[in-house]
Amino acid sequence: MSISRRSFISTAALAPHLAAAPTPAQPVALRTLGRTGLKVSSVGFGCMVTSDPSVIERAVDLGINYYDTARVYSGGNNERMVGAALKPNRQKLIISSKTISRTKEAALKDLETTLTDLQTDHIDIWFLHAKDRPEQITPELLEAQQIAKQQGKIRFPGVSLHNGHAEVIPAAIKAGSIDVILTTYNFAMGPQMEPLIKVVHEANLGCVAMKVMAGSINLDRSYDFNRAKAAMTRPGAALAALKWSLRVPFIHTSIPSIKDNEQLEENLRAMREPYRQEDSTVLAAWLDRISPLYCRMCGTCSGKCPQGLPVSDMLRYLTYADGYGEFSLARDNFRSMPEMLQSVRCGDCSGCAITCPNGVRIQERLTRTQELLA
Repeated sequence: MSISRRSFISTAALAPHLAAAPTPAQPVALRTLGRTGLKVSSVGFGCMVTSDPSVIERAVDLGINYYDTARVYSGGNNERMVGAALKPNRQKLIISSKTISRTKEAALKDLETTLTDLQTDHIDIWFLHAKDRPEQITPELLEAQQIAKQQGKIRFPGVSLHNGHAEVIPAAIKAGSIDVILTTYNFAMGPQMEPLIKVVHEANLGCVAMKVMAGSINLDRSYDFNRAKAAMTRPGAALAALKWSLRVPFIHTSIPSIKDNEQLEENLRAMREPYRQEDSTVLAAWLDRISPLYCRMCGTCSGKCPQGLPVSDMLRYLTYADGYGEFSLARDNFRSMPEMLQSVRCGDCSGCAITCPNGVRIQERLTRTQELLA
């Protein structure tokens, strides 16, 4: 779905659903995570790219109580770092982790390692990670979650997804045992996601937002680097993006990546300030800049590449490098693809078979992915 500047600004005006901004006397706003009953800070802490445990420790002191990691982040090092940082305050915090395993046995083995590395006897939410097609939410993986819950090793089962929202979210709800959905959600994909977020709300499931900064794209030298970097990093852009994701109460918490104390302070500010018209203006300008670059993960390109490339996944890997500055993470994800797909070069094609409805320059972006990560 293409989003014009005019329609984007009008989308922001969801007055009936605007969430109340916390006052200075209440620096951290809490929301109820669906039927779990957990009270979570409306801004959580996405730990994926964090390397400084002191930032996590300071976030705890400032009242953020939701922390998200995964077995695959930094080859397990992220869970170990997060566990050490949170251990002194474990009982008052909510921790989620994830598994990408495809079998019950492998998933439960992941969980045991996760518990050891996090230095805890249980995690609050355990996500089946990156389930971008309904058939990936298999009965045996759901059984693994139920076994873990019965053993007291997890409190609530969840599913996370990057793509395929229109199919996966209903499938996760239909499964009946899923309590929390972790999904991409940001200002660039608002019109396609708002109805689905409401479906999650109506099912009384917890809803956690990720990728709330729309990729933080600011390093792509193939698209007027200096102008793009200035647009993406100007004061207020990231703040406005986070405020956008919090403006409706259907999002119970969000997990923006936090690398340093400056980002932590800005995220706390997002909880204190309401979303305003000037934020819409900032984000509309930002959207104009990133439209040729940022994949909204709408799923339109799924299965369309004649070479079989998983287009939206590859563009996400590029975002890890170009947006987050996490080259090793991007390369690890790229190398997780089958070797035959890693060897494909889009420059060998005379033209791209895919036309993005949002204006992303698919062939150019995939070529950059291959040049950077192959």
